[in-house]
Amino acid sequence: MTSTPTLTADTVRAARERTQGQFIVTPTLNRPALSQMLGCEAFVKYENMQHTGSFKSRGAIAKLTTLTEEQKKAGVIAMSAGNHAQGVAFHAKRLGIPAIIVMPKGTPFNKSRKTAEYGAKVVLAGENFTECSAVTQQMAKEHGYTLIHPYDDAEVISGQGVIGFEILEQVPELDVIVVPVGGGGLIAGISLAAKALKPSVELIGVESELYPSMINAQTGGNRPCAGATIAEGIAVRDVGQISIPIVKELVKETLTVTETSLERAISIYATSVKTVAEGAGAAPLAAVLEHPEKFKGRKVGLVLCGGNIDARMLSSVLMRDLVRGGQVLTLAIEMPDKPGSLHTIAGICAELGANVLEINHGRFALDLSANAARLAITIETRDQAHARQVMDQIRDAGFTLVIRDPNET
Repeated sequence: MTSTPTLTADTVRAARERTQGQFIVTPTLNRPALSQMLGCEAFVKYENMQHTGSFKSRGAIAKLTTLTEEQKKAGVIAMSAGNHAQGVAFHAKRLGIPAIIVMPKGTPFNKSRKTAEYGAKVVLAGENFTECSAVTQQMAKEHGYTLIHPYDDAEVISGQGVIGFEILEQVPELDVIVVPVGGGGLIAGISLAAKALKPSVELIGVESELYPSMINAQTGGNRPCAGATIAEGIAVRDVGQISIPIVKELVKETLTVTETSLERAISIYATSVKTVAEGAGAAPLAAVLEHPEKFKGRKVGLVLCGGNIDARMLSSVLMRDLVRGGQVLTLAIEMPDKPGSLHTIAGICAELGANVLEINHGRFALDLSANAARLAITIETRDQAHARQVMDQIRDAGFTLVIRDPNET
């Protein structure tokens, strides 16, 4: 990067004026179901409603509208795990600007496919963002492309920061705004705008506990940043240099959340709020779930930054949450291999209102007696108490059972 530019609320205002009408002014809505669950008054900023399903399109158009005619002709290049890629590709095509997007080899298929569908040339390179970034910068230098960095670019940060104006104009009474943190561009921009409108509002960042890069930058720490996270959109090892001083000055604190909390937040958005959140988008809700004492009784804005989650992954998360909550479980039941045993167990499930999802009846396990069988039965129950009731009655009928690990084949 070149010399670090000075960013202010006026920079964000200028980006807002320059890009007016080129992105969706998304709503910020009170969610009573969430509020009751969380013990605070929760408002969701629906950035998953943007054209490309993510806030990233704001920063992309903010940067593209500053290019000279010569730069537009030469084309642009960006590196991204998906959402920034789609934002750049979408707006570059609208403006007739050639776009090359370099993505890590492990990028989810739905994101690389969508990026190509938006009209960009997709190049898969590197195993992670750092390797991908090195390839991108080399290509930009060789071919004269303008690099659009996903978070360490003043214009990108300014475009993303418009969210800060919108959220407080829509809900001026907010006490705190909770923002996902990857490279730091989103929270830096939002902080500049939000603090200009309402100096008393608190800004809290959220990172995956596997990637505490902003906490390292804020504290001078050296916590490891590695591992597979469902919040791949904020899985960044090094935050942007432009954002660090802004975050240090304006953001109260940065929290981390576990993978379990992220999965639970995705599930709650889908089942209780009836909207789709990707891992990064669910991070603010995960923070309130994991750190409720910091938000109790307050008016809390949750920036749902994106909803581009792979359908298979969403399905897996929803099922895992049901298993975790005891609503879906598989029982391994040993029983005599004689007529009526299966009927008895199925009858208990029916009598108590447990829904049978799957049955596997095995007779040939060598750890069983030759006159015994093992039944693997997957059932759906109302809650953990209901599941215990079903299991107790099966045991009372004379059967031995254990809850089988859902990952066991």
